[in-house]
Amino acid sequence: MLRISKLTDYATVVLASLAREPEERISATQLAERVRLEPPTVAKVLKTLARAGLVNSVRGVNGGYQLAHAADDISVAEIVSAMEGPIALTECGLEPGLCSHESDCSLRGNWQRIGQAVEEALGALSLTDLSRPQPPRIAIRAESTVESTREIS
Repeated sequence: MLRISKLTDYATVVLASLAREPEERISATQLAERVRLEPPTVAKVLKTLARAGLVNSVRGVNGGYQLAHAADDISVAEIVSAMEGPIALTECGLEPGLCSHESDCSLRGNWQRIGQAVEEALGALSLTDLSRPQPPRIAIRAESTVESTREIS
């Protein structure tokens, strides 16, 4: 199963909250209250996002955090990369030489293609897209000679 970390999930929640009021600077404490997360966790997430250039921070009485770019210009791939590092499903997808089986593996190119497809899909979604509520979807598998899956909204 492919999963993002809790901190990456929290980063999307924090960024979505900032995206709702892009002109306003919001303190880490206020953000923590809004998103119902612990202040130290929000502070850690904001520090990482600031280092990645996704949020700006201003110190002082009127200080706080705000998006460094418009929500439309921040991709989900950028968020995931900021929190998790480079997007790759396997070690060989990151860079040559990380996997001891690389020289004998015939799947390396395929895993790289899959990783690239995942990164492109995440790159095509913006923070704005992520911030829009979506109805839950239920996948139903139909039994036939050709398997198909359809989604019900």
